[in-house]
Order: sequence, then C-alpha cells, then structure tokens
Amino acid sequence: MGKQRVALRGLRILMWVVIAVEVPMYLVWLVQVGYRTGQQLPRGDVARWAPPVLLPPAAVLFCVAAGWAWWGAVMAGTRSPLRERWILASLAFVAAFSVFCGVASVEDPSFPVGLLIATVTALGMTGLFFIPAAASRQLPDVIRRSSRRTTDTPGEAAPGPR
Repeated sequence: MGKQRVALRGLRILMWVVIAVEVPMYLVWLVQVGYRTGQQLPRGDVARWAPPVLLPPAAVLFCVAAGWAWWGAVMAGTRSPLRERWILASLAFVAAFSVFCGVASVEDPSFPVGLLIATVTALGMTGLFFIPAAASRQLPDVIRRSSRRTTDTPGEAAPGPR
C-alpha cells in the first residue's frame, strides 16, 4: 500500500507541475497572439481589443467547465459528458479561435509554425481541462477503483484461499 500511495502522490504532483507550466504559458501566449491579431484590424475598430481580452477567459471557462463535467462523470461512474455537443462545441471553439489567432499573428505562417501553435493550444487546453481532476480529493479513490476494474477481468474468478 505504501508504494501505491507514493505513486498516487507522484501522479498528483506531476499533474500540478504540468498544469503550472502549461496553463500560464498558454494564457500569456493567448494574450500575445490575441493582441497581435487584433492590431491587424483598422484603427478605431472596437474589435481590436476583443481577442486579447476575451479569448483567455473563454479558454479558461470552457476548458475547466468541460474538465469539471468529465471529472464529475468519472467520479460518479456514469457516461462521459464529452459526447455532449455543447461540450465538444465549446472546446472546438477555443481550439479553433486559439489556432486562428496564432496563425493570424505571424507574418509568414508555415507548417512548423502551425505545428507549434497547435502544440501550445493542445498543451494549454489539456492543462486547463485537468485542473478539476488534479484538485479533487477523490483522485486516489478513482484511480484505485479504475485499477481494480482493469485487473479483475470479466469471467475470471478472483483467486481465493485454497
């Protein structure tokens, strides 16, 4: 039991390290590319300030809300809400607008730049998505329950005393 507790603690620490690196990087990046994208609009256009002001909070709201809905279903052992259209649409919106602003903010978009933009978007959205799971006190219980399910194969009798 001691090794499992250490492994679970290590997993939680790893999740928080990943979140602590990815999320701030992603949010700062969104502000930067949103600002550069907005500055390409004509002077005096009110929409110039919309991407850097609205995109980071939308990313946080939509990704964390989707992560919260998913984690609630995992804890309850119910069907994943990631099949719901509104959740998929909100995540697709964040990803598409994030990638659009990233591509629109560079002078000469290329495949490597697009790949970097997609990677930053995916890492940042993943970090935001897993915040509810990493913050949950039930994370060790859910992992233990899941590992018990995978070790107990259906149709096979559990070994007992002979």
